[in-house]
Order: sequence, then C-alpha cells, then structure tokens
Amino acid sequence: MVSVILTAYREAATIGQAIEAFLPQLPPGSELLVVCPDAETTAVVHQFAQKHPLIRHIPEPQRRGKPAALNLGLQVAQGNIVIFSDGDVVIGEQAVAHLLAPFADERVGAVTGRPFSSSPRKTKLGYWSHVLVEGAHQTRLARDATVEFLLCSGYLFAARRELIPPIPEDALAEDAVISHRIAEKGYQICYAPKADVYVKYPTTYADWLRQKVRSAGGYAQDYVRNSPFSMRSASLETRQGPKLALKFVKSPRELWWTLLLFIARLHLWLLVFWQVRIRKRPLTTLWQRVETTK
Repeated sequence: MVSVILTAYREAATIGQAIEAFLPQLPPGSELLVVCPDAETTAVVHQFAQKHPLIRHIPEPQRRGKPAALNLGLQVAQGNIVIFSDGDVVIGEQAVAHLLAPFADERVGAVTGRPFSSSPRKTKLGYWSHVLVEGAHQTRLARDATVEFLLCSGYLFAARRELIPPIPEDALAEDAVISHRIAEKGYQICYAPKADVYVKYPTTYADWLRQKVRSAGGYAQDYVRNSPFSMRSASLETRQGPKLALKFVKSPRELWWTLLLFIARLHLWLLVFWQVRIRKRPLTTLWQRVETTK
C-alpha cells in the first residue's frame, strides 16, 4: 500500500492540480492525505474527497509549520511506502511508477524524484532555477551511479514508512533530515530521474532569498551538519558548483546571469551562517511564505 502526503497552506489555487496529477497513477488500495490548516485549501480538498474516497484531509489547526504537518500525516498514514510532495507542484504522468520501482530492492530505503523548473529561462531568476535544478540532476546522476549518499528532494520523494523518524518541528529542511536518518540506518537512497515534478520558482530576489535561506539553512542545523553523510554544503558547492553552472551557459547574457548567481549564492550562505549558526533563528521566523511561487 502507498500513502501520499501532500502538505499545503493557502494553496487553494494549486492543490487541485497537485491532487489530479496523483489520482490516475496510484496503485489500488492507496491513500492520499492532504495536511493543511486553512479553510480555503480545505474546501477544495473536501470537494475532491467527496468524489474520491482515497483522499483524506488531515487538519493542522495550530499551524506549526511543515515538519509538524508531516508528522501528523505520518501518524495516520497506513502505507508501507510514503510519497511526499507539496500542494503547489505537479508531478509528471508516470512519476509514481518510476518512483516506486527501485523499492523492489530491499536495500533501498528512499527514492527521490527529479524537479524541473516551470519558470521561463529567459528571465534572470528563471534562468537561475534552471541552472540549480540541472546542477542537482547531474550531481544525483553521478552519485546514484556510484551508490553514494543522495539527498531527497522535498518536491517529490518516497521512503519506507518504518524508516522515517519523527521530524524535529524546528527542522528547516525536513527532506534532508529524513534522507540522513535513512542513510544512517544503512539503507540506500536511489535517484529516479524519470519521476518528474514541475516547480514554479521565485520571481523576485527577496523571495528567492526567503526560499533558499530556509532550505539551505537546514544543512547548517545540527540534525544534518553532524551527520557522517554529506551532499550539500557551502564548501561542496564552492568546489563543484561553478563547473556545473558554467556548462549550462548558452549566451553572453546567461554568462552574466551565472556570474550574478555566484554572488547571490555567496550572499545566501553568508545569511545562512549568520541567521542559523550564529543567531539560531527559529523556523517560525525563517519560514516565510513565498508568494511568487504560487
């Protein structure tokens, strides 16, 4: 049995598309749990649930953030495989089948999908999103081929239910926490590059920083930083990132945008160091809603 957990907050305009993309792909006996606190999103979920009994709404009235929402979903999930995704993204037509296939190997504890940017490449921030998702794709391909540790993408990944620990409610990168705990138990994390998920990325620099500080900040927290495994950090990005990014350039304008991206990433990691390592600001402060991705 498969359980899908979608987390959403004020995403009434997008949750329907997210649900519809999953429905025709789920194996018989599956369930789709939507954890959301707001009335507008809940109303849309209830409309779908009336037509599809496999859909259940899990209320989260206290609005404690995504880790707490995921813990609520995990408490009621009945599947032995849990698929995680968000209410503002859309998976590809065969994504679930590709995501589940590697679990035929009992050594596999989790499988991550492949994000694609639905933002236009012709804008600076849209181009940045394409560079970053392509860099992550190439890194995962290489590490998967050599059976190295992989980080799951929170936009779409699956894991064996019995391996998933309770997620600390102040974790900024819940996907990283789950990935590290599963690897520490001796299980392999695989990459399913055909398990595609389409993501709209920020269109302003302020929103870009808000989103990236909270996600990259998760790798500066002790939950991840003290793990024996590593795939993402400021030092690794400094050594590997420029080469991957420069390969992506196709014009002088894109070269200029790439150089600006290097500066922006430096700005990001400095903010992470200050906000997370030094000031130790909590999730409730750092996790700000990013409107331009909706």
